[in-house]
Amino acid sequence: MRTTSSHLTNSGSQHSVGSARMRAVTQVEYGSSEILELVTIDRPTIGDDEVLIEVRAAGLDRGVWHLATGLPYLARLMGYGFRKPKQPVPGLDVSGVVAEVGRDVTRFAVGDEVFGIGTGTFAQFAAAKESKLVHKPANVTFEQAGVATISGITALQALTTAGRLTSGQHVLVIGASGGVGSFAVQLAKALGATVTGVASTAKLDAVRALGADRVIDYTERSIDDGTQRYDLIIDTGGANRLSRLRRALTPTGTLVIVGAETGGRIAGGIGRQVRAMMLSPLVGQRLGAMFSHETLENIESLAEHLASGAVTPEVGQRFELDQVPDAFVAMEEGRLVGKAAINVSA
Repeated sequence: MRTTSSHLTNSGSQHSVGSARMRAVTQVEYGSSEILELVTIDRPTIGDDEVLIEVRAAGLDRGVWHLATGLPYLARLMGYGFRKPKQPVPGLDVSGVVAEVGRDVTRFAVGDEVFGIGTGTFAQFAAAKESKLVHKPANVTFEQAGVATISGITALQALTTAGRLTSGQHVLVIGASGGVGSFAVQLAKALGATVTGVASTAKLDAVRALGADRVIDYTERSIDDGTQRYDLIIDTGGANRLSRLRRALTPTGTLVIVGAETGGRIAGGIGRQVRAMMLSPLVGQRLGAMFSHETLENIESLAEHLASGAVTPEVGQRFELDQVPDAFVAMEEGRLVGKAAINVSA
C-alpha cells in the first residue's frame, strides 16, 4: 500500500494542460491498493454538455474495484482499457458543488449542489455529463449523496424494472449489508414489500436497522430451508447455486442476479447469470440477470426516494482522499457495511 504525493502532469486527454491543478488518486496500471497514488495533476476540462464538479464526496463499491483491478478480464474488453485503465483516476459516484458548466448545459449553474455519476471522482474536481447529475436534496448530506447513485439506481432497477415488484410481495435480498443490498432493502420496504435480508452474523443488526422485517445469518441457515418462499429474490452475493435459489422462490417467483462476485478471473460469475437466463424459458419462474442503465430518469427517481426520507444511504466507513488504498483493503477484507465514502477537501 502506498499513498505518496508528487507533482505529476497527466498529459492524457482526460485533463487539461494549464496552471489549474488538483490532488487526485491515480493508477498507471491495473491492481489494487498497492498501485494507487495520491498525486497532483491538471484539472479536467469539460465538454459542452458537461459540468465540472468541486468534489465533496465520492463512493467506493465493488464496481469501482473491478475497474481498478481489471478483474474479471471481461471488464477490460468492455472499453475500459486492455493493458491499463483508460481513465487513470478511479471513482464514479460523486457529490459536490458545480464549479463550471459547458455551453450547452441548462439544468445547472455554478454553485449548485449536485450528485450523480462522474468520471475520475477520487479527486478534488471531476467532470460529469449533465444527463448523469441531479440536484442534491437538502436533507441529504454530501457524504450520503456521494455514495448513493450507482448502487441506488442498480437496486431500484433490480426491484422495479427487472423484478417487477408489487406491494405486498415477499422479497429476499442476498448481500443485504452491501452497497446495492443496503439500498435494495430500503427501496423494497418503501415500495410496500416484506423484506428478508441475508448477511453475516456481524452485520445482522445493521440489516435490521435498514428496515428488514427478517434477517438470515447465512453462516447458520440456508435460504432454502423451507421456512419461507419468496416472490422476488435479489441476489447481490453470487455464491448460491441456481438450484438453491429456485427452491427459495415461489413457483412463479422472480430471481434477479445483480453482479458477479464469484467465478474465475476471465469472466467472473457471469456464467451463472447466463445459465439463469437460458433456464428461465423452460420453467415457471423468471430467472435472469440485471445490468444497470445510468439514465437521468433513474437518478431522478432515486433522488425522490432520498428527498422523501424513505431511503438513507448507508455509509459503511469514511476515508480521506489520501486513505483510498485503505478503503480498498477494507472492501477486500469484507469489513464494510454499505459503501465507503471518500471525503474530499478541495
